[in-house]
Amino acid sequence: MKQGAQGSAGVGVPGYAAGVARVPAQVRAADVAGSERGRAAVGGGVRGEHTHSEVPIPRPVVQRASVRGQILDALRTALVAGELQPGEVYSAPALGERFGVSATPVREAMQQLALEGAVEVVPNRGFRVVERGARELAELGEVRALIEVPVILRLARSVAVERWAELRPLAEGTVRAASSGCRAAYAEADLAFHRGVLGLSGNLQLVQVAEDLHRRSQWSLGGGAGVVRGDLVADAAEHAALLDALIARDLDVVRVLVGEHFAGA
Repeated sequence: MKQGAQGSAGVGVPGYAAGVARVPAQVRAADVAGSERGRAAVGGGVRGEHTHSEVPIPRPVVQRASVRGQILDALRTALVAGELQPGEVYSAPALGERFGVSATPVREAMQQLALEGAVEVVPNRGFRVVERGARELAELGEVRALIEVPVILRLARSVAVERWAELRPLAEGTVRAASSGCRAAYAEADLAFHRGVLGLSGNLQLVQVAEDLHRRSQWSLGGGAGVVRGDLVADAAEHAALLDALIARDLDVVRVLVGEHFAGA
């Protein structure tokens, strides 16, 4: 594993080997070219013409959003995988160099992660990955249970069996990801399964709140410290068992399984 770039505080970026989480070349170019095209568009018109009555052409933002989105996904993966260590400070320029983009989309992605509670701003230095202890992790699991368990039990009584059966690929996806032993891959598969279950409620606000809590719980694991492949496999097996009980409409088993699942979250 190659040593990462140095941040403004002299902190390396571990785990960033060549080619890892890099942004496609055409998108990196758009990060620069897009801004120049935008400035030209805003200037608008031929020199000497009056354009006051014309509708201004907005600066293009599609490419910038694409870069920021890719960087945000890469940073989230790095947080779960432990490549960004709790307590360490990372600078946007150093991460941008490693990703092959400018510091701006990295800084924008980091600001989003700060809103989500994954990092905190360190003035004139960069962003520190938030450290969380076992107590906060337990509290997050409790809050998740308070929100998700009643919803799942309600849905167990009202959702058609066919709708539950449609979630089978998501449950199987968690099993495959767990078998790989990749903490980051499992985190995304796990998130997709819970999103699919709660999505049956039709409450988008509920799904968004639950997803935010879910991500915080993943990051609290300190990049998977203490989590072994067997833990992931056991957690994934609970998904499959829960789905079987939901399809069978065995509410007693559903109640037990959701309680145990979140107790171990």
